Amino acid sequence: MRIDKYLWCIRYYKTRTLATTACKKGQVRVNKEIVKPSREVYALDTIELRKNQINYKLVVNDIPQSRVGAKLVDIYRTDITPKEQFEAQELLKYSKDYYRKKGIGRPTKKDRRDIDSFTDENE
Repeated sequence: MRIDKYLWCIRYYKTRTLATTACKKGQVRVNKEIVKPSREVYALDTIELRKNQINYKLVVNDIPQSRVGAKLVDIYRTDITPKEQFEAQELLKYSKDYYRKKGIGRPTKKDRRDIDSFTDENE
């Protein structure tokens, strides 16, 4: 089975087009090699893919006939992603918590007070 179709079948991508695009961008590796979307996948291959700033690692157990339900995904793959990847994602979420988007406007009084208190602590 093609790698893009496999990733779509085991529900890592919502559409096959997204899986194909990820392969073309070099975000998918099979046995540590960057692959094209047409690359065939076999049992016991190791897949590494980058999605949402997380580097997932999978081992192919079996090839599904077609797209499978979410409860049946574990039959066809084993997820060996290190837990540090998910912890780094949590930290990234907290760091973005206070980020002001460009174009929002001038800082509010509360923002100014926070900035002043931060600079007073550093002096």
